[in-house]
Amino acid sequence: MDELPNFPEECSYVIDILGKVYHNDDIAKKENMTPEQRLAFHQEHSGPRMEVLYAWLNLQIEEKKVEPNSGLGKAFSYMLKRWERLTLFLLVAGAPLDNNLCEQILKRAILHRKNALFYKTQHGADIGDMFMRLIHTCYLNGVNAFDYLTELQKHVADLCKNPGLWMPWNFRETIAALQK
Repeated sequence: MDELPNFPEECSYVIDILGKVYHNDDIAKKENMTPEQRLAFHQEHSGPRMEVLYAWLNLQIEEKKVEPNSGLGKAFSYMLKRWERLTLFLLVAGAPLDNNLCEQILKRAILHRKNALFYKTQHGADIGDMFMRLIHTCYLNGVNAFDYLTELQKHVADLCKNPGLWMPWNFRETIAALQK
């Protein structure tokens, strides 16, 4: 939060509540809860916290405890205007707490678009696109892209024979089978 140095108490209050909600989500993930179990868990444990936060945010605006045109006032108004979407995880099974994954994907696409300005040919751009897709697929599968691409180079003959066995999610098993 950009306003933390100017409003440490108010920001800490919001961060503390949201931190507890994220902690609840971590518990749900560690316990491998189904989307329905996670929803019920959040409704029981996070719902009351979010209700307290909603009431507190409204009180800050209504009683003019925060200047509406200040950075903090704008942040509070932003949250309140989007409250229904911010609390969708309390209403819909499987709804994420945030859209961080989407933002990460968009940042990769934007970075790739910026880098693509320097391709000299359409063929070079097509190859760059292919590598970007491979690297992102590696990321989504928890695979080190450099290690993956290195293994593809080492086993190019086997790769050409059966490309389906050399995907980021299964190439390790293929290498292990080759080493037997």
